[in-house]
Amino acid sequence: MKRLTIALAVALAASNAAADSQFKLLVLAIPNKYHYEYIPIARDSFEKLGKLHSFDFNWTNKPEVFEKENLKQYAAVVFLNTPGEELNPAQRAKFEEYMRNGGNAVVVHRALITPPNGWVWYEKMVGRTFKTHPMLQTGVVTVADSKFPASYGIPDRWIWSDEWYETTNPFNIKVNAVLKVDESSYDVTKIWPGQVSTGMNGDHPVSWYHQYEKGRVFVTALGHNGEMYRDPQYLTHLLGGIYWAATGYGVSR
Repeated sequence: MKRLTIALAVALAASNAAADSQFKLLVLAIPNKYHYEYIPIARDSFEKLGKLHSFDFNWTNKPEVFEKENLKQYAAVVFLNTPGEELNPAQRAKFEEYMRNGGNAVVVHRALITPPNGWVWYEKMVGRTFKTHPMLQTGVVTVADSKFPASYGIPDRWIWSDEWYETTNPFNIKVNAVLKVDESSYDVTKIWPGQVSTGMNGDHPVSWYHQYEKGRVFVTALGHNGEMYRDPQYLTHLLGGIYWAATGYGVSR
């Protein structure tokens, strides 16, 4: 009887914990040449954020999950330093179907970079196409939209060090900028021999959001190295975007 009581208590506790969860994420984090050390740090931070803000997630480095699982269970799919090119044609089709049925996406840093015209649908979902980036430098991030959750807790001028991705808009996609970088605060031309970086004529978004298919998409180009995933302000920025993508809440107008 005692064992039955304990088992029942555990089952009830697990049931209550599941009921209390606000939403569930699928986080795809595949190590690559330039981004791998962030993975255990980011996963630990996601664990803490999930406990603090009552959400669940499935962390995976296997894109096969896009075929094997019902993606409808996820409020959003997070491409964490992992671009869409990691998905094979069948997995891409499943993700496209998910978005067309009201699924949502979060695209972080390296996940923006995908071969041009390799998967045009994904490029349009991201909203911008990667061009190049200068060497990692300290710069000043400015808030473009103070009423969007990913800017809450971020000062008007925020000292941050990152790879300041330069992007283009070949498909003429309208996005809403959340954060920009002040190009006068770093050397836009500082890049490796044989490459050219010119900046974006002062209009340089580093985070944005938009609607795509029937879903919400949040993008941040910030998040190059592992230590950033311990930084409270960066995590506040990332969480704000995830919160909006997963729920649609938080935008103050």
